[in-house]
Amino acid sequence: MIKIRLADDNDEKLWKTLDAKLSSDVLRKKMADKQCYLAFENDRAIGCLRYGLFWDDIPFCNLLLVETAYRGHGYGTELMRRWETDMKNSGYDHVMLSTQADERAQHFYRKLGYKDCGALFLRSPPLSQPAELFFIKKL
Repeated sequence: MIKIRLADDNDEKLWKTLDAKLSSDVLRKKMADKQCYLAFENDRAIGCLRYGLFWDDIPFCNLLLVETAYRGHGYGTELMRRWETDMKNSGYDHVMLSTQADERAQHFYRKLGYKDCGALFLRSPPLSQPAELFFIKKL
């Protein structure tokens, strides 16, 4: 059974086992701002979601991660639903996210009702990557 909760400052070490990209300072700020969620299956952390605000106004999912062994079982969907519900309850009417064009996640997000709304092409090293596809959803 999945359990999803907001991460707090006691979760820094646990969070880093799933997502080591953020500095400790940034992670602690995001946790204090209630912008980090953890998903558990039988008390084992199996996924996380973190977000920020696009244009300081639209919730933007920066990371959705579910451990490989747990993918395809609805955990990512549950994390997204919890986040979307919390955003709606906080008064937001849209949410956004992005993923690279060469990643399968774009199909997952479209199944959840996200609509393509643009792309970013980074062709300047060291930032070069496939197109970043942007998606939006009305809550």
